[in-house]
Amino acid sequence: MVPKPFKIRSPSSGRKYGVAARSLKELRSKACVLLQLPVSDCQLYLYEDGTEVTEDYFQHVPDHSELILLPPGESWHGYVSEIQRFLDAFSNRTDDIVLAARGLLSDEEAPKRRKLLADLIQNLSENISAENREDDGKWFEGVESRFKTKSSYMRYSCESRIRGYMKEVGNYASALHPAVQAKFKRIAEVMLERLKLERYNGSYFDRREDEKVCLCTPEGWFSCQGPFDMEHCLCRHSINPYGNKESRVLFSTWNLDHVVFGAFVCRPGLLPRGIEKKRTVLPTLAEAFKDRDGREVNWEYFYQLLFTVENLKLVHIACHKKGNHNLSCDKPKIFRKRKQPCKIRK
Repeated sequence: MVPKPFKIRSPSSGRKYGVAARSLKELRSKACVLLQLPVSDCQLYLYEDGTEVTEDYFQHVPDHSELILLPPGESWHGYVSEIQRFLDAFSNRTDDIVLAARGLLSDEEAPKRRKLLADLIQNLSENISAENREDDGKWFEGVESRFKTKSSYMRYSCESRIRGYMKEVGNYASALHPAVQAKFKRIAEVMLERLKLERYNGSYFDRREDEKVCLCTPEGWFSCQGPFDMEHCLCRHSINPYGNKESRVLFSTWNLDHVVFGAFVCRPGLLPRGIEKKRTVLPTLAEAFKDRDGREVNWEYFYQLLFTVENLKLVHIACHKKGNHNLSCDKPKIFRKRKQPCKIRK
């Protein structure tokens, strides 16, 4: 039988050895000598997918295949194992990986590989733990000097979004009939007062806040919560705008999308759909003044729909569906049980 050629390596080293053998026993013996491992109980696996090389499979393995030799107790799952090894090094040897990636990038010509290396270097070079301007000046490039910490700027960023929603509520009043307009504006003013007390819910983006209040981890990682019509993000988008300037800028493309979390009671068999401000929430609020029949409009209900995570979902731009959400729901309970003064509890 003509010897079959293979490339042998260990999982901890990228160095490969050329070995030719007529049987699995011969191949294993030669491989153990080269890699200085005991012959007994060592196993050979295909590098790509982790398939174990057995006596029956030996003759079917293509020539020059790359094989991994493992001692007893270890396993290999192909590229999955390689990625896991890299992730382990990612958290323990960051500086070494950045140095190696820069060396590879300097000689790389393929655009896709250059992009992967550049993104890796950027992500590993970020200074997530830094909070103050003097500790991470690059992060604050383009940020007004009045912001001294990352968290204060991120809080402001969230406040700006909520202020924008409040502005839409105020502008909507101008298109209403005069008989409804004054009542609508009064509700809008009450909502504005509540927002001021809550500091425009800026805590959602502030990593210094309690985890029950903010939408990120204590380190600043945000996860996409998926499109309005799904419970989760299938792509598992995540980002840490506290890490570097590029991530901070990119995070501005993420959206606080208005969705339904049991706010509207749908007819049986219908999937709850997103509740949009201009197409649903605001028109329903305006309509409530026509149908209230002496009852007090439950402004707190609409406040939750418009400005809180009761009906806001943080989504990556790719998961933000901007089209009509095609609502088909029953009328919500928009009135209080009995008439109460429309004021904020302090």
